[in-house]
Amino acid sequence: MKISDLPLPAELVAAYTTKGIDTLYPPQAACLEKGLLTGTNLLVAIPTASGKTLIAEMAMHTHRAQGGRCLYIVPLKALASEKFADFTGKGASVGVATGDLDRRDAYLGRNDIIIATSEKVDSLLRNGAPWLRDVTLLVVDEVHLIDSEDRGPTLEMVITKLRHMNPAMQVIALSATIGNPSTLAGWLDADLVTSDWRPVDLREGVAYRDTIYFDGSERKYATPTKHEDVNLLLDCVADGGQCLIFVSSRRNAEAFAKRAAQALKLDEPGLQHLATRLEAAAETDMGRILAACVRNGAAFHHAGLGPAQRSLVEQGFREGAIRAISSTPTLAAGLNLPARRVIIRDYLRFSAGAGMTPIPVREYRQMAGRAGRPHLDPYGEAVLIAKSEDAVYDLFEEYCTAPDEDVSSRSSSEGVLTTHILSLIATRFVRDGEGLMAFLRKTFYAYQHNEERLLKRIIDRSVAFLTEAGMVTDLSGTLSATEYGELTSRLYIDPRSAEIITRGLREHDEWSVAGLLQLLCTTPDMYTLFVRKNDMEMLERFYYAHEDELWGEFSYTDMEDFFRALKTTMLLLDWMEETGEETVCERYGVGPGDIYNIVEGVGWLVHAGRRLARLMAPVHNEAIAATELRVKHGIKEELIPLVKIRGIGRVRARRLYTNGLTTPAAITKAGVEKVGAIIGRKVAESVIREIAAERTGAGHHLEGQGGAVPFPGDRKNTRRANDECGKSETTGTQGEKDDEPRSGQASLFIFGDDTK
Repeated sequence: MKISDLPLPAELVAAYTTKGIDTLYPPQAACLEKGLLTGTNLLVAIPTASGKTLIAEMAMHTHRAQGGRCLYIVPLKALASEKFADFTGKGASVGVATGDLDRRDAYLGRNDIIIATSEKVDSLLRNGAPWLRDVTLLVVDEVHLIDSEDRGPTLEMVITKLRHMNPAMQVIALSATIGNPSTLAGWLDADLVTSDWRPVDLREGVAYRDTIYFDGSERKYATPTKHEDVNLLLDCVADGGQCLIFVSSRRNAEAFAKRAAQALKLDEPGLQHLATRLEAAAETDMGRILAACVRNGAAFHHAGLGPAQRSLVEQGFREGAIRAISSTPTLAAGLNLPARRVIIRDYLRFSAGAGMTPIPVREYRQMAGRAGRPHLDPYGEAVLIAKSEDAVYDLFEEYCTAPDEDVSSRSSSEGVLTTHILSLIATRFVRDGEGLMAFLRKTFYAYQHNEERLLKRIIDRSVAFLTEAGMVTDLSGTLSATEYGELTSRLYIDPRSAEIITRGLREHDEWSVAGLLQLLCTTPDMYTLFVRKNDMEMLERFYYAHEDELWGEFSYTDMEDFFRALKTTMLLLDWMEETGEETVCERYGVGPGDIYNIVEGVGWLVHAGRRLARLMAPVHNEAIAATELRVKHGIKEELIPLVKIRGIGRVRARRLYTNGLTTPAAITKAGVEKVGAIIGRKVAESVIREIAAERTGAGHHLEGQGGAVPFPGDRKNTRRANDECGKSETTGTQGEKDDEPRSGQASLFIFGDDTK
């Protein structure tokens, strides 16, 4: 089927022609036959790289041509950036929303296509973004994540709410890994499109010693080293391919990259340039090791790396310079980085209480699906490594020929449903218990399970909790959110977190930065650090030295949670005391990416704490506002007046302060020459203009005055996250500016970079 024969906007056809795309793949043609361009709901369950994005684009541009608006939901912010690049420049205006979670973002409604994470869409619904009622097409990428314990309930509720609001809205759900697609299609009232077709043939096999065993064939490979994973890599590179190697932990990813670099020993201009850039950005041993590996053609990729480092690694791999990336499994779900050969080395994972357990088939499929670069590779190979000859057959049975697991709703948890019940009441989606039950009957959970009695019990207990907490009133069966309840919902925090924060603020009249941070680190919303055995001496010493400052009491029954929160608090205090990144990483056993995640996560909770304090404990409002700025920028209190100036971050602020320029007035008085000698002339000119404009009231407000710290849309329910969920901030809209006063700057925490 020729694209030029389809009723698509001319700009889109021209964009495809420029890229050499003129014919549809079979699964894409099947979607058209099912009614893709005529409003039919579709669940498209087809392999990775078989053209799901183009299917969505054709539908979105058809809606745009008819005056409609399209919402494209992605699971990760990194994917939002990727899709923004894919969709831009084809005739549609494109907006991205992944940042502050208490904004209505009305400006996004100017766009034809809006890309957002499910958490951000949920927040927009809670904050009453008016343009959501105009959505005519909803595209849900990676819809199988409705089965995720962390993000699944939010995705399920978002889909249910949007379908409730916009009954005529078309829904297109995309996935490569669903064991029971007909069940999910039934819930979505969707026609089902399934296919095994791929543009590049995928060969799935198991390696043992010097042979890869495929279904019905074998392939021998050389074994110049004693490491089977390295031998498989060298074999692929010798044939002109690139490799992705999936391992179980960050430490294993780094260890393999070092061995691979030593074996590859490449010396190419592109690699040297990449390595030089990585060295310049490196402030830790991890960063320097990464640069050294890249210099020889290998890299590692995990959430411990900073955003800039991950971006350079991805760029180097896409351009073909880096031959191998060793990674934890989330790279498979998070980014489009295909390779000739995918090596799944570690298919066992530690699970608390169960020891080492096999990874799900769905996870294997996500990794295996990265094999084969369209237009570059004649085929792709996904290779498991067996530890014995007997294991070869077992791995074939357990993964290569096994069906994907069924997708199930994860919305039966009372804690999860309480959060969403509050949002339903606060946004007036429902007004009483009957309305709540009627709404929940539309969920995927209710479609799968005929358990109304259980739902009724959860509703009753949730409403009782919210009523007792003062977030909801129940007057003769009519449910209404109080000011406290509405604020909690808009702030996008768990009601249990709001209760912990408000109770802690009201119980402590004497201010303590350590107390606040510890309090926030005990909430269900907070990402906390794993505690190692050798951490305990440091933690106990800190506890006894600062016991009077802490707001959380020690408990033997929750000892692990207590020390996780305490360790995370200590890291944040070091960050706010301007401790160097390398020292922080070494002291707490983390990477730069972990610091980024922790600071960003607690930054939102500090902002939420300030909003709650204004309502419930105003005595702490000013102190929390100062803490919010200190957390955001990683500074001592003395630098607050300087970081409020746009363009001044922790490094530049400290340089100015050290040179006696401690206030905006002092900077203006010193003039461009003196300030330029400290922070650079162009920056000095910009800063002095900013200060002058603020004084006359003609410019931007100084950054950070009451500003919210942008919060990662990927974070909901990740308290136990020593996970590998890569996070990067992407907010904005193509060619448009916000038409509302912003509550904060949607900026990255870029460690070692002074721009923020």
